[in-house]
Amino acid sequence: MLVSLTLAEARVRAALLHDVSYVLDLDITDADSFAVRAEVTFSCREPGAETFLELAHALELRVDGAEPEYDGNRIRLTDLQATQTILVEARLPYVTDGDGMHTFTDPADGETYRSAYCSIDIAHLVYPCFDQNDLKASITLRVTAPEAWTVLANSRVVSSENGRWEFATTPPLPPAMFAMCGGPWASVTWEHAGLPFGWHARASLREQLERDADDLRRVTEACFDHYAEVFTEPFPFDSYDQAMVPGHNWGAMETPGCVTYRDEMLPLSPLTQPERRARSMVIAHEMAHMWFGDLVTMTWWEDTWLQESFADYLGFRVAQEAGVEAPWVDFTIARKPYAYLADARRSTHPVAPRAEDVPDVDAASGNFDALSYAKGNSCLRQLVTWIGEDAFYTGVNAYLSRHKWGNTVLDDFVDALDEATPDRDVRAWAQAWLRTTGFDTITATRDGDGPGSEVVLTREGSRPHTLRVTSYDDSWVELGSVFVDLADEPVRVPGAAVVVPNAHGETYARVRLDDVSWAAVSQGLAEIPDPDARALLWATAVDLAWAGELPMDDFLALVERHLPAETHPAVAHNVPTWAGGKLLTTLVPAEAVTGVRARLSTTYATALEQDPHPDVAAVLTRHLAAVDSDQPRLRGFAATDDASLRWTALKRLASLGALDADDIERERAADGTIVAELGAARALAARPDPQAKADAWTRIVENPKISNREVQAIAQGLWDPERTDLVATYVDRYLAETPRLAVARGSAFAELMGKHVFPTVPLTEGQVAALRTALAGDLPTILRRAWEDALDDVAG
Repeated sequence: MLVSLTLAEARVRAALLHDVSYVLDLDITDADSFAVRAEVTFSCREPGAETFLELAHALELRVDGAEPEYDGNRIRLTDLQATQTILVEARLPYVTDGDGMHTFTDPADGETYRSAYCSIDIAHLVYPCFDQNDLKASITLRVTAPEAWTVLANSRVVSSENGRWEFATTPPLPPAMFAMCGGPWASVTWEHAGLPFGWHARASLREQLERDADDLRRVTEACFDHYAEVFTEPFPFDSYDQAMVPGHNWGAMETPGCVTYRDEMLPLSPLTQPERRARSMVIAHEMAHMWFGDLVTMTWWEDTWLQESFADYLGFRVAQEAGVEAPWVDFTIARKPYAYLADARRSTHPVAPRAEDVPDVDAASGNFDALSYAKGNSCLRQLVTWIGEDAFYTGVNAYLSRHKWGNTVLDDFVDALDEATPDRDVRAWAQAWLRTTGFDTITATRDGDGPGSEVVLTREGSRPHTLRVTSYDDSWVELGSVFVDLADEPVRVPGAAVVVPNAHGETYARVRLDDVSWAAVSQGLAEIPDPDARALLWATAVDLAWAGELPMDDFLALVERHLPAETHPAVAHNVPTWAGGKLLTTLVPAEAVTGVRARLSTTYATALEQDPHPDVAAVLTRHLAAVDSDQPRLRGFAATDDASLRWTALKRLASLGALDADDIERERAADGTIVAELGAARALAARPDPQAKADAWTRIVENPKISNREVQAIAQGLWDPERTDLVATYVDRYLAETPRLAVARGSAFAELMGKHVFPTVPLTEGQVAALRTALAGDLPTILRRAWEDALDDVAG
């Protein structure tokens, strides 16, 4: 298992070393392992001292021609010179779990792809390095690959001939931002603003890349041009490639000059509108990282927010400039509720915790969560609402220029903002918003009876809020919006039939409407013309249900009453996602699951009968296929050309006992793509048969080379909330066997098992008790965090 770098070790090493650079030579031509030759040059402030290089799981290793002192994770370096170069030659294994040099063979055409997926504490699974953010280094890369391949990396190609690729030396980068992607890529390239751009995907996805090329280019250029306008620091790298890669654990990774995305973002079937909107926002998010994270990088992992919160905020903000209509609708209903959920768990942490509260990298990995992303995004949105966009960008630009190519902490950003806003106490704001945990609640009450009575807003909590309050008449005509500042003292606003605090989500706080307004919303939610306000009210309903203030039956009644009239695709997609996902498996008792799914199925079918916009129809059809029990209708879905819909329907048919293994194999063989491979794994595991469940579990736990995608697909089929008795034994086995597997297979597998294989079924009291008992044992940090979060969710 990997050794987690500690804050204390990182501080000692950063104080000792400086001026680091790497010359890397990778050979990825061998089928079983890859070779790396690294010249590591650095200066030492204390000659004669010792330190260590990280390099994990080396199969062969020589340092300066000799066998080093090596424990499988670290190479000991002694008697350091003032300046020296160390030559490391090693052979390392490929991985199939997305952490390291990932290898993937495409079942569609037999082509192989090998890509270095780095990020937090992973770079040293690819090359020897001082794997911490504040030891930035230039990287000169050479790669030997099969002759038919194209190789992508962080910088421009200097030369390529006969499978030998050389790239320009990069500016100083954190080791985790190294990128190398090799394979027979399909590519679309062009020039914009004097720089080379490209989009790349697996050869078997050439048709889909060409299908989406215009949209991908348009969004890329729109985001680039907007950042060029608002940032005074120019784009900091010499090229901008973006690659849809197989096996990626993250949604995307901001590796400079070569951003990598999960290739699920280039699906076989045309994207639904929510998928297209989400992809545009991720493109904007990753490009923001070129400045926030790559040009200027956090020093240690307590300041994850300095990268992720900014990129998340700008991803939604700048997506609007790229043509995404009302992007905050997606954020409000799809992402923000998870922040409130995370803030209620024992693992809650400030958006910007103290460094000492993140003692090692394993602890830091848990902070890539809804608090660092969605809550941090919300905090920044509140900050911009409070100080104004001009002042915000003035501070941002001062921060970027002052610290370019360097490392920063919270105070560096606050200093820059404070200078830009002499009339605002940004330090106090940062203390209140970024150094504290939890959320405030904004409650509206009526000072009198009837819809005309004045509404009083009060805050339960400690933060000052600037928020929009929108009022409607009884015909859902907007009467007006007003911004108010709410802190310790109540704020009064004029009465109306409906008064909605935080109507566009400018602040981070739970909202509780007054009784008159909520009664009107319950009857007329779908009639509200503003999609931002509808999203806020749907999110409030989700939060009320999760908090136990709205019975699940009442929440389902809202869905039945209003979803069929919903016109915004993001709302139409995410309300069913909540209703049929997290809320169902956590709040609905096992014996009621089938009935709830039947209600949802009827609601989606009713909505589709009303001939909704094609974008809404597409998402509702997929949700219907996931819960429907009408086998003829499901077989119709399974006969479509939409691969996602087809395999959703086939999995549902399998779970109903309507398909056997031979049926599924025929479908898989007729398709031949990775979508079919994973869809078949999901459908095989979904069959309501004890042997099918036993086979599924065996595939997960007994194949050490199983890919991350296959594990997740099997788990999605294995757990069946309608047949908890059938999978009960695997809940027990999951809790008993996962700790051993997590230790044996490392942090990536631990996270996969903890987050994506955890049973998605209503748990019995006994199973919850077993989870508590398991948490009393010795667990890897990453698995413990995932299980504690799960326990907090199911135990309330």
